[in-house]
Amino acid sequence: MTEAVPRKGSLGFFNPFKSRSSSRSSSRDASISDLRFNDVKFDHKSASSTTRLRKTASPADSARSSRAGSKKNSLDQSRSRRQASFPAISVADEWERDAQTGERKDHTEMLHSLAHRDSEESLAEKVQLLFAGIPPQPATDFLAKLPDVIWKRVVELVDPADRASLALSCKPFRDLIGTEAWTSLNTPENRDAKAKFLECLDQQLPEHLLCFQCVIYHVRTQKGQEVLRPTNISNPIFNCPNAYNAENKVSRQRITVGRSLPFPFVQLLLRAQKYSKEHGIHIDSMSRRYKDRDGEWSHQTRYTIVNGHLLVRVISSAFATPALPPAGLRRLLYSHGDNFHPYFSVCAHWRDGNLMSAVKCALSHIPKPPDGGGIAGAAAKVQYHMHRPSPLITLCSECRPMRRCPECPTEYLIELRMQEDKSDPMKLFKHAIVVTRWSDLGDGSSPKSLEWAACNGEVEFDSFAALGKRAISGVFESQFTVDQIPGQKIVSMNPNKEKRGEAGHNWY
Repeated sequence: MTEAVPRKGSLGFFNPFKSRSSSRSSSRDASISDLRFNDVKFDHKSASSTTRLRKTASPADSARSSRAGSKKNSLDQSRSRRQASFPAISVADEWERDAQTGERKDHTEMLHSLAHRDSEESLAEKVQLLFAGIPPQPATDFLAKLPDVIWKRVVELVDPADRASLALSCKPFRDLIGTEAWTSLNTPENRDAKAKFLECLDQQLPEHLLCFQCVIYHVRTQKGQEVLRPTNISNPIFNCPNAYNAENKVSRQRITVGRSLPFPFVQLLLRAQKYSKEHGIHIDSMSRRYKDRDGEWSHQTRYTIVNGHLLVRVISSAFATPALPPAGLRRLLYSHGDNFHPYFSVCAHWRDGNLMSAVKCALSHIPKPPDGGGIAGAAAKVQYHMHRPSPLITLCSECRPMRRCPECPTEYLIELRMQEDKSDPMKLFKHAIVVTRWSDLGDGSSPKSLEWAACNGEVEFDSFAALGKRAISGVFESQFTVDQIPGQKIVSMNPNKEKRGEAGHNWY
């Protein structure tokens, strides 16, 4: 058996121009020199084919060719061994990519954030597991565990609504408390407690709807067919004696000019999501696209439910003429038939902050086409047509940020977009002012709920302390898409917290 003699890693001795005293070695030489003799396998088929092709070769030449073939095979094996240690990377991977940036989305952090670590939900599950194996016991046995004196003391400490619910739970508690727990709810001072007690019966009454004006359940006259209509159209969804009472009106949330959201529709939406579709209406039936009859504004409304709260988004847009005078701005923005409220959707605190000044600032950024006559005017028009300004307008630092009302859960975003105007065939695309409003309308438990009453300006509310860094707009848009979440920073709509109302004329 012949002894293996180390040789150079390449056939460089065939090259007469290569220096013999080269101290460098290629990466291929290093990879071959690291191989052991046992790793080199002699390919008999290759050697036989080489011998068959060169029958006239000398024995020394045949030995040299066989050693070159074995070295080539060992090189192929080392390459295959290195390639096998790394997985194949496919260009057409299965990662979901962002539609705008092209980045790969990694949902690992989101999935880890969904884990409940000693949260309220996990504690509730532990309590359910704790009482899972305990069979139900009669109310008399449960009541006999404590003397009547202690039970009466417990009943005295709870509020009237809980006392009435306890009396309705079983017959022994009704005998202990008495029917006075129900009759006492009819007094005027217990009106809110009665509404709270009747709200507990919501799941058992899908055919009825709680009326907070009468504090009684009315039969739904249009079950499953309730449709939201404009404000000037009578649209009762149950027979209520106070339906047309001006002193005891149904609580409403103003959406736009001539459009409002009555509180019974909020109840229907949340009941359908909380219990079943028999208890209310589907949330998609509330979405609307409409245009003002008197103004030039178009509106889009959409609703969603997140964590038991009803969120609404209203997008209002109108074509704007550049360089409008103050009178033109008033005509474009304010409705003379709606007590000079803006055409777009606003909360009850829109006069106190700098919302309207920010909208006017955005309108001032629309480029004005050249005007004038003579040679200078013609030259300006020619230069304008040759070097048109960009249709994409970047707003300044005053009007670009998103604004949050500090007194209610409402956010606004002001934009300038290019939109198609089908009514003008000479100029199809024009600049339009777009104002988007996001609001949290509460959980629908009562017209006196914190979010609903705050949007109507009836209670005090600190939105920055209640919402924190999480934006209502981001929560709303994340329910439909992850590619169009507003990326603007949020500033206060009323940083100085001035409440001037009608006295402040800056808004007009």
